[in-house]
Amino acid sequence: MKLALVATHPIQYYAPVFQLLAKEVELKVFYTNKKRKSYDPGFQQEIIWDIPLLQGYDFSFNEERPVIKNLISFDPHYLLIYGWASSAHLHILTYFKNKIPILFRGDSNLLENVPWYRSILKEYALKWVYAHVQTALYTGTNNKEYFKKYGLKESQLIFSPHAIDNMRFSIYEPSLSVRENLGIKKDDLLVLFAGKFSRNKNPILLLRAFLKANVPNTHLLFIGGGLTEGNLRNAAEYRSNIHVLPFQNQKDIPAYYKACDLFCLPSNHETWGLSINEAMACGKAVLVSDRCGAAVDLVTQYNGSVFKHQDVNDLTRKLEYFLKHPLLLEKAGRQAALDISEWNFNNQSRAIINCLYA
Repeated sequence: MKLALVATHPIQYYAPVFQLLAKEVELKVFYTNKKRKSYDPGFQQEIIWDIPLLQGYDFSFNEERPVIKNLISFDPHYLLIYGWASSAHLHILTYFKNKIPILFRGDSNLLENVPWYRSILKEYALKWVYAHVQTALYTGTNNKEYFKKYGLKESQLIFSPHAIDNMRFSIYEPSLSVRENLGIKKDDLLVLFAGKFSRNKNPILLLRAFLKANVPNTHLLFIGGGLTEGNLRNAAEYRSNIHVLPFQNQKDIPAYYKACDLFCLPSNHETWGLSINEAMACGKAVLVSDRCGAAVDLVTQYNGSVFKHQDVNDLTRKLEYFLKHPLLLEKAGRQAALDISEWNFNNQSRAIINCLYA
């Protein structure tokens, strides 16, 4: 069985899946970006991942000749395309329709408010796009509803869970150095935000809620970079319990999840929110907005809570409740680790393999 996989560029959440697939089929990944870009506009800096993303599978970059010719030469039995928001991907979809079966994977959802006129245009365009797809591998409940709205039938939808490297995050040995370096006492509680400091991810809302809750012996840590970094650093400058650290790479970030007591993702819109998976794999309670795609699948009253997006009062109430009940945080964290265990790379890759041999 030969599987051609099309993606824009190497991604830390996809490479392990490609490695698993390569053990079971003849796989080649075709990256459609001509260069191996390392500048991330969201973080506003160069990002070079410190884990291998190009090992364990065959790949090519779209440098020497058009990707269509490379795909024809490979002559796959199936084509799996990650995302459509690229002219190259749309070209591949239209060229190979009715030539070979096309699988598709994306994590979009319907949670974002769209003006009515854009909604009409979007529906027309996306129904055209997905008419080229035989099977869509959906990441969760919200993503499934998205595919159904834009024309795919129940029989065309296969669950392939969104995942991170649960094992790498869960077995990481906790270190006191993170808390010690930040001056956080053993019994103090730490709330963590990790990601891009963007208006969409809305770390400022978390800052406002934390200050409003004003619970003694608690700390707030922001890790990342981006447009709102200046505002966060200004707030931290005059408060000993607010900390801002730069982007932390994949090998280091588990230490910060392990050091916290509660992870919060206050996004205005998030197609999924894989940082939620990471925090849960580290055994941490999670508090996320209702606009995070993962919320409906991953977050329950037993492992965390969901608050109304952009509602500082709702976030404050739930944040304050958790910070005043540390034993509840511990219990929720243990449950989180159990709940995320089935959302793993093995189950994701197995769903893809099953499509090939159905």
